Amino acid sequence: MAHKATAHDGELILKLYDLRREAELRKARSYMVAEFWPQNADDVVKLVNSFPGQENAWMRQVLGYWDIAASLVLHGALHQDLFLEPGFSGEMFFILGKIYPLLKETRGKLNNAQLLANVEKVATSTKASRKRLELSVERAAARSKALAKKPGK
Repeated sequence: MAHKATAHDGELILKLYDLRREAELRKARSYMVAEFWPQNADDVVKLVNSFPGQENAWMRQVLGYWDIAASLVLHGALHQDLFLEPGFSGEMFFILGKIYPLLKETRGKLNNAQLLANVEKVATSTKASRKRLELSVERAAARSKALAKKPGK
């Protein structure tokens, strides 16, 4: 990014962070981070098609939040480097890490090339962010595998 982060960028990132504290979005984020562990594209498609349903609403809320936030970066309304700070976007990378290996197939099955498009553009926009995404994919896969081995799964 050519310019330095401004006070306006700082205010916007804090507003976005504050939105994450809203009660229903907290539930939605908890579901997407801790409970949704897709094993294949069909698992994502099933959730997308489970409308109306609580888990579907939570998925749409979380993915919509991150897509809107990423669009602010892509349109120059929010400083990219500030957005990509791990303290702010770590959750976005983790959720994308769960879905990213399945994204192309999921988009095809849903006939929706725009699914997570803004998030993907931001997460693959720099060498550092691509490395972070790669690590997020690895961490999500390792966590999914560990959860699958737990008794009762």
